[in-house]
Amino acid sequence: MKTIVAVRAEVVAVSAEGASSVRWALASLSLSMLLSSLGTSIANVSLPTLALAFAASFQAVQWVVLAYLLTITTVIVSVGRLGDMIGRRRLLLAGIFLFTLASVLCAVAPTLWLLVTARAAQGLGAAIMMALTMALVGETVSKEKTGSAMGLLGTMSAIGTTLGPSLGGILIAGFGWRVIFLVNVPLGILNFLLAQRHLPADRQVLKTGPKTDRAGFDAIGTLLLALTLAAYALAMTIGRGSFGPLNMVLLLAAVVGGGFFVFAQTRAASPLIQLAMFRDPTLSASLAMSALVSTVIMATLVVGPFYLSRAFGLDAALVGLAMSAGPLVAALTGVPAGRVVDRFGAHRMTVIGLIGMAAGLFALATMPGSFGVAGYIAPIVVVTASYALFQAANNTNVMTDIRPGQRGVISGMLSLSRNLGLVTGASVMGAVFALASATIDIATAHPEAVATGMRATFAVAAILIVAALAIAVGSRAVATRSARPGGVSRY
Repeated sequence: MKTIVAVRAEVVAVSAEGASSVRWALASLSLSMLLSSLGTSIANVSLPTLALAFAASFQAVQWVVLAYLLTITTVIVSVGRLGDMIGRRRLLLAGIFLFTLASVLCAVAPTLWLLVTARAAQGLGAAIMMALTMALVGETVSKEKTGSAMGLLGTMSAIGTTLGPSLGGILIAGFGWRVIFLVNVPLGILNFLLAQRHLPADRQVLKTGPKTDRAGFDAIGTLLLALTLAAYALAMTIGRGSFGPLNMVLLLAAVVGGGFFVFAQTRAASPLIQLAMFRDPTLSASLAMSALVSTVIMATLVVGPFYLSRAFGLDAALVGLAMSAGPLVAALTGVPAGRVVDRFGAHRMTVIGLIGMAAGLFALATMPGSFGVAGYIAPIVVVTASYALFQAANNTNVMTDIRPGQRGVISGMLSLSRNLGLVTGASVMGAVFALASATIDIATAHPEAVATGMRATFAVAAILIVAALAIAVGSRAVATRSARPGGVSRY
């Protein structure tokens, strides 16, 4: 009897230790997602300060943002594939180390172009972190807990993206621009230590899946995809809202490059992306919805500060406080949203999340200005909470039951679709806002013109979400008609 009790006690102890290790592993993955997402948005607010500090033009300092964004966009799928081949834990540790080191180099950069170079290196580290965090969820938690884990990562992503402008403004006002990079260093070190200790060993990843998944690295496909994505990202960002001949040439180059990439993938022995994956309606729909939703979320970051400052006369501190409503809601709803997904199913919660976003955006598009700041914040809360639910459900829908050897590249594609949405949103939604406001200089526009621009922008955003909802419903019908036998790994 004593022996049985002792064995049970040992089993309970081992189980508790395993649960604790999973929690710390998730903490590491969450930090990776938070830091990489924060880096996307925190530097935007520093551009006027950097222009003064380096006596540079706005066109020059915008490369501090573009270098980071372009690097992530061009390599994120490739590093996901590389993680599948050489080991995700090993590559993630390298990415965290690079991100942290590059953050130090950004903070001490004596010239603008050294800062831009350091930001590109930081973007490479961030791309690795973004691509591999969702892939490692499958190695860290059970299938039944995937939704909760994805909800947590979605929370970190939303907080990082939306908190950046307000946090950056506070840090720059209090301590100077270099601190927005130094703040990454202690968190990066903590992240590295947690990942090194608690993430599963690579051999558990690499021993699963067919050998063909690791047959080789598609260098030609990687280069073509990188050039194509770089051309598209530059077309969407250069000019900051003005779409001139250079933008058209870059967009045409992206279209041509995309065609060459598809052709190369059909000829490659070990393609970077297996095009057959896109025959799966769940994957194709999830990527499209992710891009549309991210485009819309960027609208809140583009429009919000101008609307709050010009229409209501708020100073920078109050604008930052009002803008923090989104990150706060994301922090409070992300994990519960993941648990709801685990309980009620990913597809159903995807649809509900999109319906909630559409409702919030329609409210923003029709809300009278007499409702004041609260009339703006309340619908934003609905949009953000629904976005957290959508993120958890959509990511769970894609990352559940896929073959282990494809987790890195699929995770990279999900992150790419989100990033392309943010890039497109910054350009397209910004252009819609400027056009609807009918003013040359939005910073000095009349409050009523800004309010009109805000309503038009969110009306367009609501239409995009309705399109995403149609994709969700349509893909479900197609998936049901062509359902695979249960238990077969996807992709």
